Amino acid sequence: MARKNKKTSKNLAGNLITLVNPSSLVSEQFKTLRTNIQFTMVDQKLKTLVVTSAAPNAGKSTISANLAVTFAMQGLKVLLVECDLRRPSVHKSFHVSNIKGLTNLLTDTEARIEDNLVASEQENLSLLLSGPLPPNPAELLGSNRMSQLQAELENHFDLIIFDTPPLLGFTDGQIMAGRSDGTIFVIRHGVALKENMLKANEILKRVNANVLGAVYNFAPQSTQDMSYYDYYNERD
Repeated sequence: MARKNKKTSKNLAGNLITLVNPSSLVSEQFKTLRTNIQFTMVDQKLKTLVVTSAAPNAGKSTISANLAVTFAMQGLKVLLVECDLRRPSVHKSFHVSNIKGLTNLLTDTEARIEDNLVASEQENLSLLLSGPLPPNPAELLGSNRMSQLQAELENHFDLIIFDTPPLLGFTDGQIMAGRSDGTIFVIRHGVALKENMLKANEILKRVNANVLGAVYNFAPQSTQDMSYYDYYNERD
């Protein structure tokens, strides 16, 4: 497991507030989100969770990363999977190299899961990055191999969080939403269009996705609280 140092922590501060400042107001809100998700799934086993949005730049990758950290802090063995094989950004949030990952496991039957995982600074949290970008992301995510891999990963981890591409324009996100126990939908304040929200909702209904709720992101705050929300500047 990678050791935390001051230089790395400073680099992570932009997106991973839950890791570098777990007592901040924003970190507490992620803990509240974690609790709400757990209450929503109180009668069901939550093993897989998709975080998605209707359009780009909603901040879903920041939500995915901080939510993964928050669940891992609770003692769960968590895996954050980069399922955006078009514009991956999880490796940027954690400042790690994206030279291997999901694509390797999907295209090479001899590849081993443990050889393609990356350790994070947070105890109990591992990363499965995208790896090399493929020419056919949707086909890979919709393949039998992906279903088999997901089943294998569920045997190794308590919770798997999938960061997927936006729902509009690509089928990648809906494929994963239809295969997962729950879906969190990220909406960006001041940018999200009602028409796009309705289209995304229809897509999720079509694949029988279990939508647990929505995260309203980039919402304006009072002046005294603004410093806690500066990290919501990521564009995914």
